Amino acid sequence: MITFQFITALSEADPQSHLIARAGCALLPDSALIAEMRDEKNVADTRFGCAPFSRITLLPDALWQDSLTEGLVTALRPLLASPVSAEVVLDVTDIDDVVLAQVLRFLFNQAHRLSDLQLKKTSDTVRLERITALCLPEQQDRLTALFRQQQAIAQGMVAARRLADTPSDRCTPQFVVEEAQKLCAALPALRCEALDEKQIVEQGLGLLHAVGKGATCPPRLLAIHYDGVSDGPVRCYVGKGITFDTGGLWLKEGAGMYTMKYDMCGAANVLGLMLTVAELGLPVRIMGVLALAENAIGPDAMQPGTVATACNGTTVEINNTDAEGRLVLADALAWASQRHPQARYIIDMATLTGAVVKALGYELSGLMTQDEPLRAALTLAGKQSGDEVWSLPLDARLKKQTESAIADLCNTPTNNAAISASAAWLLHHFCPPTIPWAHLDISGTALWRESGRSVASGRPIPLLVEHLMEDC
Repeated sequence: MITFQFITALSEADPQSHLIARAGCALLPDSALIAEMRDEKNVADTRFGCAPFSRITLLPDALWQDSLTEGLVTALRPLLASPVSAEVVLDVTDIDDVVLAQVLRFLFNQAHRLSDLQLKKTSDTVRLERITALCLPEQQDRLTALFRQQQAIAQGMVAARRLADTPSDRCTPQFVVEEAQKLCAALPALRCEALDEKQIVEQGLGLLHAVGKGATCPPRLLAIHYDGVSDGPVRCYVGKGITFDTGGLWLKEGAGMYTMKYDMCGAANVLGLMLTVAELGLPVRIMGVLALAENAIGPDAMQPGTVATACNGTTVEINNTDAEGRLVLADALAWASQRHPQARYIIDMATLTGAVVKALGYELSGLMTQDEPLRAALTLAGKQSGDEVWSLPLDARLKKQTESAIADLCNTPTNNAAISASAAWLLHHFCPPTIPWAHLDISGTALWRESGRSVASGRPIPLLVEHLMEDC
């Protein structure tokens, strides 16, 4: 775990650390080097003549106030790709709170790298181990709480990212269950409840069964329970956990399959959220539900035209086997609402549709809900955390998109229109109107994309933790 500490003068910093500061920081030494670096209009970075530091980086003051484009994180990312020191000294004397949260999450997330999976020979000799914050004396008490909070959020993100980055031949539904059980066992406030393929059928989860029955690795449903208080309403989170998505008999093309090990990021992020909540000890009751299956091809795979029945009795015509995520989510939503019919709310998250990326890009998660207070609270939490959402419509005008001649619903619109909102309209049938419900489509935000490669991002854990803390 990456640790942190505070100092109020650079003379307190350990030698050979990496100093990262605003160009206008008043606590920088009065030297010719600093004066020359301050004259730079963009990033000024040196590893020469900067003793006692091993590296000094000065960044434009504007970046320390730019919460919209994450300019500071963008500037730091290549600098931390190959660290020269195990310690970063970060100037936090004048920085926007949202920017600070974004930067801290980025730094604490350096605890995970793909090399940690031990699948590639690597020479990572230097890893970030400590963040030293250069602050004013009067800032320290307030900053301590913020640093601890972002450290806990990053721990959950790292757990989720590490699981999602694991190749799907290893990361099967059962593997996810076992890894979650190991991680939760270290936190006494968490307890796990797992359903195997037989119990899934016995409890009527016909949609989850339909998706998972074609794979040699059978489906699982995992519920993680947290009781930070003895009574009160339960907050529920549901995550799509398709450990690999071939598209089923509606087979994807090869290029479309390349990142499909990440189709379980929603479930991984529910696990990460639960770990963070337990670490912070929030005074709430929560149930996280991971709907886990592999969407495979084979003699037992679901077929286009199949009608399957969810655990709430709703029948669904599966006219596209590559729209499987909404099927497992639907069953998990219905199951969660039956377990907690008085839930405070249910929020689901899923890498559900490529259409949301076309609509919102890679920076915003799509939010769909009919509950206005929940919409407002999540939108505000997104702005406060720097992990933002954007609302898409969800009302009865979408009804025709899920009509079926043979079943209660069909899983995809035949006109290929409003794909993201249509999926949410299907899902809303599986959460009773008495329970506030919101759907987060994280297809754009669940991955960090750079240089043509993708890795898990851990979003929207920061958003959901911020929302929880405001809702406690």
